[in-house]
Amino acid sequence: MASTDPGLAQVAATAEDPIKGAIYKDDGELMEEEDRPVAPDQFDVRYETTKTEIWAWYGYYMGNNGLTLFNFAPTAAQNLLYQHAEAIGGPDNQIVHFAGSNRTINSVILLCNGISFAIQIVIFLVLGSYADFGTFRPNILIVLSLIAWGIGFGWLGVHTVDDWQIGLGLYVVGLIAYQLCLTYWTAAFPGLARNTPETREKARQYEDGEITRDEYDHADSMKRNELSNVAFIVQSVVEIFILVIIVGIMFGLDVNASVAKNNYGLSVLIAFASGVWILVALPWFFLEKRRPGQDPGMNIVIAGFWQLYRALTQIWQLRQSLMYLIGKESVCSCYSPIAHNC
Repeated sequence: MASTDPGLAQVAATAEDPIKGAIYKDDGELMEEEDRPVAPDQFDVRYETTKTEIWAWYGYYMGNNGLTLFNFAPTAAQNLLYQHAEAIGGPDNQIVHFAGSNRTINSVILLCNGISFAIQIVIFLVLGSYADFGTFRPNILIVLSLIAWGIGFGWLGVHTVDDWQIGLGLYVVGLIAYQLCLTYWTAAFPGLARNTPETREKARQYEDGEITRDEYDHADSMKRNELSNVAFIVQSVVEIFILVIIVGIMFGLDVNASVAKNNYGLSVLIAFASGVWILVALPWFFLEKRRPGQDPGMNIVIAGFWQLYRALTQIWQLRQSLMYLIGKESVCSCYSPIAHNC
């Protein structure tokens, strides 16, 4: 599978806007008064989630499945890098000059990964909070998607050994664009789940004192899990059909006939998958109901650093998950399709 299950169900904290609520006895006597956190969009009829909107959200994930900038693009970049190494030193050569030094092919790829991750860290620290706070997130996703699509079609002009450095550049920027697009798409998920008719009804019952906070949270969690699982299933099924078409394209281009045709075939596959991404993603840009994000109570950029501080202070409570993520990143770095010889 090109991309893994994003694990959406619990990725974002519930948007909270404390509203003073009260419960009264039948005779009007005040029985209890407490703060009831409720998302600011949850009782606004304009933001109620529709099935069409949910399927448009699924559609974006069908397109951003990782085939373009996460799978084929790294393969194409590594392919050109190997050919460059062979051209300058023979079939067994693994050394190329990159970034001012002679490096092994694996070292070049890992360095590109490191550069990509470092840039992502900086971007997420500065702009990451816009995914949860404010109302600018949809615009960021649109701009990032346009960049990602441009990179995908840009590969049509990068398929010769002389383009190996451009290929590595597209690989680094493409990874950044892919991850950012996935992040800002995922950020729309909590708002979709809590504004479904079922969850909005549970919110009404909670506000009226008919159910407890735990019962409301359970209903919200189940709806998130439902949408998350369906998104992954739909994306996986659609990806199979995309791969079937890709196999046909490869045979049509006769990619086994020569190195040049194989190089060009990879570029065509990246562009084709990018075209599919555009086709299935556009409805989301028009059908998404731009729900208000959380109010950080401070500058949005500063809020991003505040979230990081809170995460660092609380991370040990989820130490099992921390160990899993560290192990997963280590394995992925060694067994990714672009570093298969480490």
